[in-house]
Amino acid sequence: MLQKILSRVRKAVSDYDMIQEGDKIAVGISGGKDSQLLLIALRELRRFLPIKFDVMGITVALGFEKFDVKSLLDFYKSSGVDYHIEDTNIGKIVFEARNEKNPCSLCANMKRGAIYNAAKSFGCNKVAFAHHMDDVIETMLMAMIFEGRLHTFSPVTYLERKDITLIRPLIYTEEKMVRAAVKDLDLKPISSGCPADGATTRQYIKDLIFDLSKKNRHIKSNLFGAIQRAELCGWKPRSSGRHGSV
Repeated sequence: MLQKILSRVRKAVSDYDMIQEGDKIAVGISGGKDSQLLLIALRELRRFLPIKFDVMGITVALGFEKFDVKSLLDFYKSSGVDYHIEDTNIGKIVFEARNEKNPCSLCANMKRGAIYNAAKSFGCNKVAFAHHMDDVIETMLMAMIFEGRLHTFSPVTYLERKDITLIRPLIYTEEKMVRAAVKDLDLKPISSGCPADGATTRQYIKDLIFDLSKKNRHIKSNLFGAIQRAELCGWKPRSSGRHGSV
């Protein structure tokens, strides 16, 4: 299964020119299955691409008591790549000081900022996030249903204020492929310890797509294809550090 993942990642890298000679890429590692797999995939991809680039892992620790740091360290050590854990108090700011009713947006913004700053401090010119095909689709539906706009993740985004490029090499990879590869590799996803896990708007959309797929098993490929065709027809959503076109 890892070979299939690498094939999808390699195609995404090629289609969107994500990696160049001499790049140093910081992979944002939450501890979940997606980010663990992305780090392994980019590590392995270095053997096949005709260009040289470096990879390291960066985790932003949000300060949640249930975050299993020991398991995270075990994963990093087994991966054989350089890594850094950035300790923050983001969790307390979001859930205690700000007492956010919808904490995910603020938390994500603060977490991204911390990752970008840490990456720059280690000389990285790129940051890789592990958003996959399902994330692209879910984000589009969230934007349409709850915000009334067409909007989703961008494969490549240059962040001018940070002078760093964000890439998403898993955009051609379905979540079910990620789960299968994680099982084959015996990776152990690590919970963030976030009290909002499982109760988010994204989870609602994920459940909605699951229910719709019972009547149409092609729904994910149809939605992803629609996003790609819209871009070919000239759709260019406003790009930012969060979202953009696919």
